[in-house]
Amino acid sequence: MTAIGLGKVEGAAAAHRAARRHGYEEAISAAARVVRSRVKLLAGVALLEDPHHRLARVEVIPAGEIEAREPALLAQARTWMPSLPFPDIDVLVLDEIGKNISGAGMDTKVVNRGVYGQYNPWPDAPIIERIFIRGLSNLSYGNGVGLGMADVVSDRLLDMIDWHPTRINSLTASTPAAIRTPVHFRTDRECLERFAPTVGKTDLRQVTYGWLRNSLELDVIALSENLRPQIDKNPILEVIATHPMEFDSHGNLPDLLVPTGEPVAAH
Repeated sequence: MTAIGLGKVEGAAAAHRAARRHGYEEAISAAARVVRSRVKLLAGVALLEDPHHRLARVEVIPAGEIEAREPALLAQARTWMPSLPFPDIDVLVLDEIGKNISGAGMDTKVVNRGVYGQYNPWPDAPIIERIFIRGLSNLSYGNGVGLGMADVVSDRLLDMIDWHPTRINSLTASTPAAIRTPVHFRTDRECLERFAPTVGKTDLRQVTYGWLRNSLELDVIALSENLRPQIDKNPILEVIATHPMEFDSHGNLPDLLVPTGEPVAAH
C-alpha cells in the first residue's frame, strides 16, 4: 500500500519497473522505506482472510514495525490460502474475473498462470491445461486486466471491457501480456467445444472440467462426472447435487449460483 498504492500511477509504475530488475520483494520493501521516512504514517492494519474468504485476523502494527512483522503474517496467510482440490484439471471455467477479485483479475496461484504469460508456473498448484473466462465482474468497472491469462474467452467478456483503464493498469504494472486478447467465440458452447480437443485427449469423454464463479470463491465448485472417483476419496468435498451442464437457447451457460453455498458436481 505504501510502495504502490500511495504513489498512484507514477509511483506504481516506478515500483513495477524496479521489480522487473530487482524482484518484487526488494523493490517494494525499498520503496516502502522511502515512503515511511518522508510521510507521517501512524500504523498499518493487517487483515487476513481464511480459506472461505472470511476475515480471520486483524492486527494493528506501528509504522516502524510493519516490515519486520509482515513476513510472519504472510506465512500465516499462505497456510489459509485455498486451492483447487485436484492435482490437475483439463478445462477450468470461470464465470468472471475482475479487479475486485484479484489485482491480476484472477488469483494467479489458484489458476496457476503468470502475469507474463507463463503456464502452470507454481509447482505446488494444480496443473490446469486450459482456462475459459465467461465474463467480467460489474465491480471491476470495465477493467479487464487478467483476460490475457486465459486461453479462450466469450465475446460477452470483450464487450464488457473498458480498454482505457485496462491499458493503464496493465502497462503501469509492466504486464502487457495480462491484457492480450485470447481466442474468443460468441457462445459458451463454442468456446468449450473448440478448446476441449486441445488438451491432448483423443477421447473427449475423458476431458475433466472444473467450474468456479471466480478465483476468490472456492467453496462452491462444479466438477465433471469423470472426476467422481477422486471426489469420493476426498474428505473435504461433499456432493450435494448432480445436474447436466446445460446451455440455454443462445448456447450459453447460466452463472454458477448455488443458494446453499455448498459444492456441486456437474456432468
